[in-house]
Amino acid sequence: MVMKKLFTGLSLAVSVVMTAQKAPAKNNKLVLYSYQTFGCDNKGYFDSSQYKKEEIDGTYKLLYPLSWSPFSSLVVFNLTKLDLVRSNSTLLLQQVESEYQERKKELNDLKVIDLPVWKKKQADAKQLLGNEYQLRKEVLMAYSDPKSLQKSIFYNTCKEYIDAITTDDKEKTYTVWKSLFETKNNEENSIEIKNAFTIKWNDERKADYALIDLINAFHNCANHSFRTEADEEDTMFKAFDQIFTKLKMDCDEP
Repeated sequence: MVMKKLFTGLSLAVSVVMTAQKAPAKNNKLVLYSYQTFGCDNKGYFDSSQYKKEEIDGTYKLLYPLSWSPFSSLVVFNLTKLDLVRSNSTLLLQQVESEYQERKKELNDLKVIDLPVWKKKQADAKQLLGNEYQLRKEVLMAYSDPKSLQKSIFYNTCKEYIDAITTDDKEKTYTVWKSLFETKNNEENSIEIKNAFTIKWNDERKADYALIDLINAFHNCANHSFRTEADEEDTMFKAFDQIFTKLKMDCDEP
């Protein structure tokens, strides 16, 4: 019900934006604007008495190229990758810092269309970036220093996994780890999953295998906690398209 109200509010806000964006202005001066979206080349005209090109550029960047995470892929699923991450943790943390600062500057420097819905979108993008950055740092540090997660900003949200990672009681760690396997196995009922877990369980580096799986579970838990539900109707993209008149979309065949 809460999410429904949120999306209803968003739709109403965007409806107002669309109306405001399409309101005719005196002495219309239409300017051609070309941009790309998912599989489409778009050409439309905007009213230069109502919008500045740099504001449209900024809004476009916010919705499209800057909507992707700036952080390099980091998936640890075996001991080789774990050892590699541990031995290069300082360099990887420096890389995360560089990626974060670069994207932060891009978002701060953006000039978006001066309407509340676009200002909020920019603020939300900054908040999302901050959460992604914090989570990436915490995960990287946890591979080398698991107890560092005791200070995680996601502790209250993902307490079960953090407690299992940071406890000195290995039996507690293994109990939570095994429950991850049992949940996945109940969902998929795969002999491959059973065999893979048995191999990990009997390995001399069992504790490291448990750490890998538990950190991945923590990452998924924390990641889902700060991401909003997907906008299946592409409300914001449609609102951006409404800026333009005589819009022509040349899209690839599906």
